[in-house]
Amino acid sequence: MGDITTVEADAIVNAANTSLRGGGGVDGAIHRAAGPQLKHECITRFPEGTETGAAILTKAYNLPAKNVIHTVGPKYYEYESRVERAQELLSSCYRRSLSLAHANGLTSIAFPSISTGIYGYPIEEATKIALEQTRSFLETPEGQNFQRVIFVVFSEEDFAVYRDALPEYFPPSPSDTVSDVANP
Repeated sequence: MGDITTVEADAIVNAANTSLRGGGGVDGAIHRAAGPQLKHECITRFPEGTETGAAILTKAYNLPAKNVIHTVGPKYYEYESRVERAQELLSSCYRRSLSLAHANGLTSIAFPSISTGIYGYPIEEATKIALEQTRSFLETPEGQNFQRVIFVVFSEEDFAVYRDALPEYFPPSPSDTVSDVANP
């Protein structure tokens, strides 16, 4: 539980909107902490923005992380009659972010809880997708290069969901502990 803008990693993931211009929640916090150069890079390099489920890489500017991976999660309320499609898009956010990090030689990444804020994705379902996609990727040859994957949540309620689901996807060894504060 903590503030993703304070995490030192090769990349933090931004739960972006399709315009890549900043917004509310995690997106706004990352843009504010990174400084105006982040918005300028997004506008200059990606004038059309990006699509839901995609991931793009920028510099991190004033953040302690080295890079920002922007991914656009689904607005759950737009897919209530097509839940499978929402699951596919959210899964794509995690897979593409991890693939992009790997393709750029990054070995540590921090994720927020994508789409669970204003986009309304139920936290329990979103957490399972996040952990399942991360576990699946880490089991591939490309995933072997990662040294650290961090999930950073903002609320105690979200932390409890991640804490309870984590052992199902990442069974603890005797020396593992789950921290309640993001201390990269």
